[in-house]
Amino acid sequence: MQKVNYLKSKQPLISIVVPSYNEEEVLTEFHEAVDKALSKLPVDLEIVYINDGSTDKTLDIINALRAKDQRITLIDLSRNFGKEIALTAGLHKAAGDAVVVIDADLQDPPELIPELIKEWQNGYDVVYAKRTQRDGESFLKKTTAHFFHRIIQRVGNFSIPEDTGDFRILSRRAVNALNTFKEHHRFMKGLFAWIGFRQKAVFYKRDSRHAGKSKWSYWRLWNFALDGITSFTIAPLKISTYIGTITALSAFGYGIYMVIETLLHGNEVPGYPSLIVIILMLGGIQLVAIGILGEYLGRVFNETKQRPLYFINEYLPGIYAADNETDNNSQQ
Repeated sequence: MQKVNYLKSKQPLISIVVPSYNEEEVLTEFHEAVDKALSKLPVDLEIVYINDGSTDKTLDIINALRAKDQRITLIDLSRNFGKEIALTAGLHKAAGDAVVVIDADLQDPPELIPELIKEWQNGYDVVYAKRTQRDGESFLKKTTAHFFHRIIQRVGNFSIPEDTGDFRILSRRAVNALNTFKEHHRFMKGLFAWIGFRQKAVFYKRDSRHAGKSKWSYWRLWNFALDGITSFTIAPLKISTYIGTITALSAFGYGIYMVIETLLHGNEVPGYPSLIVIILMLGGIQLVAIGILGEYLGRVFNETKQRPLYFINEYLPGIYAADNETDNNSQQ
């Protein structure tokens, strides 16, 4: 790849925000695919790579790409903060009139970006890529993702698009709105929908991962799902209240029945088995309710500490970056 110089123009500036964690096997090919997909469009291009505490050669590869391409902005976080925070850091620094969010694993095709840009130019603030097919993923992962999206759709007080990931384009006012959020437990798909504005879907087939391994284990997906549900609805608290009320009414009714049964027929044989079953059932319900309360309370505790969302180890802006001063100790 030849080292080239880019001059600022009056063309719209598109920022591509790419959270990256251990993506050494695919990063170079991803960059070439983005460059090829957008090379003929009448736009200026900024590519913001966020190194989220990678332990492989991801940072070295980004630096090598940046040495040849002045459009690249590097945000090197001080440690691994997770994809949602890394994405947030990229949105904070992106300078574009519109911002495209995409993963580096090439499951989301860069070739779709021109269509997203076209719809943004038609006046939409959020144009999200909706999956019609998901290749390279297990049946269990597809099934759990299917039910998760539909559960959060039902319990939330606003609509989150189903079968949709982070891949999308955001207008400048949508990005500015997202940048006002301060919470630590972030479910970005929910935040993208929560801000409102004009939104539209573009359909595509999601390919299997091009190289490397997915960073999303089932345990991480479970915690991610908890963050999504607890960030946007108190439905679990309401459900535990309803279960507790129904259980209490049932116990009260059963108590009346036992009183009447004892008065009419006596109670020669104590109901030890049924008593144990009831005690275990009530204890289980109480523990579940306490656990739900604990999830919400833990999130409140984390938010009240008001810690910065992330720290930046090194910030190397490209020629289109809003702030062209290198800052080795930035924080948000």
